[in-house]
Amino acid sequence: MAELIDIEEKREKLILCAVCTGETAEAEESLDELAELCDTAGAVTLGRVIQNLDCPSKATYFGKGKVEEIRLLALQLGATGIVCDDELSPAQLRNLEDALDMKVMDRTMVILDIFADHAITSEGKIQVELAQLKYRAIRLTGFRDYLSRLGGGIGTRGPGEKKLEVDRRRIHDRIGQLKTELKDVERHREESRKQRKSGFTLSCAIVGYTNAGKSTLLNTLTGAGILAEDKLFATLDPTTRAMELEGGQTVLLTDTVGFIRKLPHNLVDAFRSTLEEAKYSDIIIHVADCTNPQVEAQMHTVYETLRELGIGDRPVVTVFNKIDREGAPEVIKDLNADYTVRISAKTGEGIDELKDILGMIIRSRRVYLEEVYGYNEAGIVQKIRKKGQLLSEEYAEDGIHVTAYVPAELFGTLIRKNDGKKDD
Repeated sequence: MAELIDIEEKREKLILCAVCTGETAEAEESLDELAELCDTAGAVTLGRVIQNLDCPSKATYFGKGKVEEIRLLALQLGATGIVCDDELSPAQLRNLEDALDMKVMDRTMVILDIFADHAITSEGKIQVELAQLKYRAIRLTGFRDYLSRLGGGIGTRGPGEKKLEVDRRRIHDRIGQLKTELKDVERHREESRKQRKSGFTLSCAIVGYTNAGKSTLLNTLTGAGILAEDKLFATLDPTTRAMELEGGQTVLLTDTVGFIRKLPHNLVDAFRSTLEEAKYSDIIIHVADCTNPQVEAQMHTVYETLRELGIGDRPVVTVFNKIDREGAPEVIKDLNADYTVRISAKTGEGIDELKDILGMIIRSRRVYLEEVYGYNEAGIVQKIRKKGQLLSEEYAEDGIHVTAYVPAELFGTLIRKNDGKKDD
């Protein structure tokens, strides 16, 4: 028990703070989510403060009176710091720390900390570090007047680089190095995409709000065996697995990083190569937690992020997940989706219907083929079986009678010429 108490004492004890410029209910919902983020990051929430203002103070985010109120509340509750629900400017961060004499964080810091803890692959670690350094680089600005540089020539000599300037230079050097490493990763990812396209295999990107059940769905559909926990951003690194549908159709499914409201732009930029798996996919599977009271706002956030990435011309299948939970609505709509289906990725309910929808979309993108091939052309039938959907094959005296759905790009190479010879 003593060890548990020691662990608990080491956890950050935080007060959640927000400036509300609109509906108070929206601010409360955002703070509920911030509390989940803090819990995922390993902190304890002691209380919350919301101030209604037309706009946040440029100097201290809150009004002066509210800053003093927060300071007294923190002392009363024994808090070790506060977390603001918006991204703070360098001046706001510095002024609040001076006024409160305690640790001040913002929503972006918490998300970056979670990402740093959950990144496993080298690509994920590069992306997270790049986002962290960009965030820090911005917060090192504003100190130019206090810096001096040792340069060449008369009038440029000084005491040398100050610590902040050294930090800035090191950060920018590291950012450049990470960008180079990330470009190598992007080239590898692009080659993988080209190989998939050359095989005429359609791909689906699984997107959705964080903790909607994307990883659980991938596990259910493919047996991927990736981590799936009931917490925000449990998995960051994309996983691609093949799934075989009825009739031998194969489709590739890729799990992507979860979205969240107020997702830091540095993270969007750093994870762009990962998120663009959705951009280069043929179908978008949008997973939504239908039991979440903010499901409509969460779906809006997902679509806004997809638009930011330039994804708008893909068929969208919205999967309303977690219908096995008590209180799951019987009817829920998504007017932005081409197809909707209610499922439980945990129990498997509705999965067959989802597979039927995917199969229908794939068939709509393919061409019906009815052809007779000579027995010396049996390899063509194997190609159809591998890259299309073979509906039937009948071995007769005049050859192999085949009916199938095949990729449009492949159709021209499968049609027999008038002279009876096959152009392959």
